[in-house]
Amino acid sequence: MTQKLLDSEEIVTELDISHLVIEDDTPVDNFQSEKQQRLLVEPLYSSWSPTRSFIAAANVGLFYRLKEDPIVPDALLSLDVTIPDDWSLKQNRSYFVWEFGKFPEVVVEIVSNRKGSELGTKKQDHARMGIAYYAVFDPLKRLQGPDELNGALLKVWVLTAKDYIAMPEPYWLESVGLGLTLWEGKFEGREEMWLRWCDRQGQVIPTGAEGRELESQRAELESQRAEQESQRAEQEHQRAERLAARLRDMGVNPDEI
Repeated sequence: MTQKLLDSEEIVTELDISHLVIEDDTPVDNFQSEKQQRLLVEPLYSSWSPTRSFIAAANVGLFYRLKEDPIVPDALLSLDVTIPDDWSLKQNRSYFVWEFGKFPEVVVEIVSNRKGSELGTKKQDHARMGIAYYAVFDPLKRLQGPDELNGALLKVWVLTAKDYIAMPEPYWLESVGLGLTLWEGKFEGREEMWLRWCDRQGQVIPTGAEGRELESQRAELESQRAEQESQRAEQEHQRAERLAARLRDMGVNPDEI
């Protein structure tokens, strides 16, 4: 497996990665991108409960060859892997394919300008690596010309026979067990069109805050139902008492009926 992933690099007991730059302190493009990246990561850890382990990350280096620079997806999702415990070790702080033994299943790119080549070399590189699903979200409408996204804010491709084929909507990623959908709403005080993970029915995977709000709403509904049931029971009791009183007035013992 290691030999295949490294394209026939020499196999050694421990790879020397001392020359690799894994943190360059380069900031993200803008506030919108930063929020969107977190919205693609936090809900999975807060509210998604798959039967498989996973890593979801934003703006983390994906190293796929020992002697090449990494790609840095805006967001990635990789199944059947876990983040190593000891982050003091350099090989544990980025996504080294030869350490995890596999590529991520999903890569999402968020367009902020026309220089990112999301529909060009990046897309080709991801297909060559074998990333099963590649998504491009264009919230600022930067790639809307001919032969680009043609008015679509979101497109998702699935790898088929070593090439990407555009998926039809709704975007359900079968081998992952998640979907991708556009959602217009408020996140951290910003009312925007956001890219969200969703279930098969199209319901978005809630953030931790949204999940707590939903739980609070459910608890309030349960409390209201319990109060209504209590009121109905009390009304039934009062009606029974009134009926018993009328029977006694008529000289009938209600207990003997």
